[in-house]
Amino acid sequence: MLLLLALATCRQEDMYSQEKAVGWGKFFPFPGRMTMQHPVPGTVARNPADAPVPQPPEITAAMLARGRRQYNINCVPCHGQSGDGEGMIVQRGFPKPPPLFNDRLIKAKARHFYNVITHGHGVMYSYADRVAPADRWAITGYIRALQRSQHAQVAELSDNDKQHLQESNP
Repeated sequence: MLLLLALATCRQEDMYSQEKAVGWGKFFPFPGRMTMQHPVPGTVARNPADAPVPQPPEITAAMLARGRRQYNINCVPCHGQSGDGEGMIVQRGFPKPPPLFNDRLIKAKARHFYNVITHGHGVMYSYADRVAPADRWAITGYIRALQRSQHAQVAELSDNDKQHLQESNP
């Protein structure tokens, strides 16, 4: 009876989305009310720290090309080629991520995408150990290009792009 009472008081959403301490945030049980503590003097790091990356860097054609390659490697299995959330993993039963071109994500700041790649979100795990910080920004830039492509108006295109569009769709 006691076990049933304990189970009845647990709600999945409470256990699934628990509060967590954020690096360099405030947390009262630790000394100095800091979540992360400075290492003991003389500590040797196991992994070198990531090189600092401009936040966010200027978007260039080379950066978008790199972002596209990295998106195709890391993101397409779930998010799909166009960002619609219909990747191969989803077609095999994995939960569908939201389309990258929905209003909420179009309005999101670039840092949101960088942080999701770094820390994960929902059922998406962290890609921090798989995607370098500069590549996270490149993927973020490519996501912005995908979002823009979904809502692009023909009138906004250059004459060269309009001609290319007409030639590819006779």
